[in-house]
Amino acid sequence: MFLRLLKYKLKSGFRNKDLIIWLICFPILLGTVFKVGFGSIYEKTEKFSAIPVAVVEESENPAFRQVIENIQSAEKPFLTVSFVDKEKAEKLLDSGDVEGIIFIEDKLHLTVKEKGLQETMLKSFIEQYSVREKIAMEAVKTAPEKAQEVIATLSEETVSSCREIPLTQGNPDIYIQYFYNLIAMVAMFGSTTGMAMVINDQPNLSALGARKSCAPAKKSVSTVASFTASCILHTACMIICITFLAFVLKVDFGDRLWLVYPTAIISGILGVAYGSFIGHLGHMSKRMKITVLMTSNMFLCFLSGLMVGNMKAIVAEKVPWLNNINPVAVISDSFYCLNIYENYDRYITKMITMAIITVIFISLGIISSRRKTYASI
Repeated sequence: MFLRLLKYKLKSGFRNKDLIIWLICFPILLGTVFKVGFGSIYEKTEKFSAIPVAVVEESENPAFRQVIENIQSAEKPFLTVSFVDKEKAEKLLDSGDVEGIIFIEDKLHLTVKEKGLQETMLKSFIEQYSVREKIAMEAVKTAPEKAQEVIATLSEETVSSCREIPLTQGNPDIYIQYFYNLIAMVAMFGSTTGMAMVINDQPNLSALGARKSCAPAKKSVSTVASFTASCILHTACMIICITFLAFVLKVDFGDRLWLVYPTAIISGILGVAYGSFIGHLGHMSKRMKITVLMTSNMFLCFLSGLMVGNMKAIVAEKVPWLNNINPVAVISDSFYCLNIYENYDRYITKMITMAIITVIFISLGIISSRRKTYASI
């Protein structure tokens, strides 16, 4: 009986137009909008790139030139250097083609057009090199025969101090949080399938439910079949969503994509459990239950930062416990922890939290559905 009910509930679910629109088409459309809107912002404004700089050699400094050549030959160079004369360098600076001009005279000095992060980094580089050059030259005076060795050491130390040290092996793009929240929203929108299955089993809200109430099948078997069918349908939607984001839009979820899929599936089950709970809640009309479900979903998404990027940080500052019980925030945080942190401690904590919330919603739904009678129908 269970498999037969499951079969027909799956068929019914796949014919549901709302399922296709809200859980497949809408996330694909919104994900595409996010990719177009945020896809290149990080690379252009946040991600570090080589600093273009002009070098004017008004006197010879073989040590500094060797340092520059070694920097440029690195896999990810800190500087992009153009050796030009003073007039050409000033034109490049005025046009914005370089961020600064390094003059090689008796001492190195830097000329910039404005103050900013890249200009500060150039200043720090010059000061660091000057200190090390002074130490090296003192060493050369005491041991002239080791001049080449000292210059090589100076070059190696300067280059090594300018290398990029990643804070994480994951994707540090701050705008990826919108995609995390999008996945969380899709997961919670699975509540529509959970609630639809429940409503279709309620005689006071559905003609199909009225007919089912006269059938010999046990109510518990029908309820489990409905919940299982909803989870299967939503699992398919979550897989489609992740696949589209990862392989079509090329959203970088870090090097643990194999864990992103099960995380999305579990979060989808949480969404179905939430919808099942709302569907069993009270004797409200179908329209009222849909209103409560969609309003609460959008409010939870808002608190998680789907509409306002820093909203989650504001909530964490004002009401720190709320992010720990907001299902959308917990889901998005699980993807964040999976991407950023090297160990799995925080990720496992979020997964356990999702499991607890899911069990709570299922339990509340079962309690709400008990001892309901429809004698007046």
